[in-house]
Amino acid sequence: QVQLVESGGGLVQAGGSLRLSCVASGRTFSSDAMGWFRQAPGKEREFVAAISWSGGSTYCAESVKGRFTCSRDNAKNTVYLQMNNLKPKDTAVYYCAASDSEYPTLIYEYQYWGQGTQVTVSS
Repeated sequence: QVQLVESGGGLVQAGGSLRLSCVASGRTFSSDAMGWFRQAPGKEREFVAAISWSGGSTYCAESVKGRFTCSRDNAKNTVYLQMNNLKPKDTAVYYCAASDSEYPTLIYEYQYWGQGTQVTVSS
């Protein structure tokens, strides 16, 4: 019914940049917000950022404030995560997700998930 597809991951050196994309599709898709999570090996899935479809307001986790930026293109049902000044600690699988909540930051607030895209930052 709803499909989320991430892309844009890869290998980058510390201090470099990547832009992740997530395309949402489905005839019944009407989520209020999109979010980004990441999960490193041996660690729990961590909230990164979220953005609302209507107003474009964003909220970022403290660990990425000033470095990561969310944006969206409503006409294309696409959200982006611009990642600048990447650090080795940012290495993880990044997931996009869709939520019916206004300002979701927790995993249980999201109903749909993508398959993830690997981001690896070397030092």
